[in-house]
Amino acid sequence: MSGNDERDMVRRGYDALSYHYRADDAGDGQYAPWLADLHRRLPAAAAVLDLGCGCGVPVARFLADAGHNVTGVDISDVQIERARHLVPTGTFLRADATRLDLPPASFDAVVCLYALIHMPLADQPRVIREIAGWLRPGGELLATVGSTAWTGTDDNWLGGTAPMWWSHADAATYRSWLQEACLTITSEEFIPEGTGGHTLFRAVRPQ
Repeated sequence: MSGNDERDMVRRGYDALSYHYRADDAGDGQYAPWLADLHRRLPAAAAVLDLGCGCGVPVARFLADAGHNVTGVDISDVQIERARHLVPTGTFLRADATRLDLPPASFDAVVCLYALIHMPLADQPRVIREIAGWLRPGGELLATVGSTAWTGTDDNWLGGTAPMWWSHADAATYRSWLQEACLTITSEEFIPEGTGGHTLFRAVRPQ
């Protein structure tokens, strides 16, 4: 499978199952303490990039409601249209996160929850380096990544008819990629899910 095939599978999957994945009125759920903690450390009216923003709920909604200036990026047309409706004060771009061209040092924080693991593994170290470059000195990264290495598909994702694809390294590899991007890891936490789980990293671009 080529990188374009993988990206198309992810895009089509979220286009097809956007509402099944997350309802318009979904709560903040497990994201609530993560986002509240990030908000406490941000300056007022911070510029925040939500990479893999989905329908804008809950990340962009939470941060916009807290007074921050949110830019969301997602590969799914359906997700982006929903985000524009659900978070009208945000700015939302339909784009492939592995092919973004954003100004350096333009964000106080980048949030990338359950999104990096939908990108081709070979692209992920570069995306992490680019995120580091988009952050201002002192800027924060909040990201969920793999805990163990795995690449594969689910042909009936969420019980629907659209397949979904993931690819991720293990936590130690992500730790090294973050450090190679000159980010300082401030915390690392295992987030259980079913019989496995993900790793939540918080990192900062040094001053």
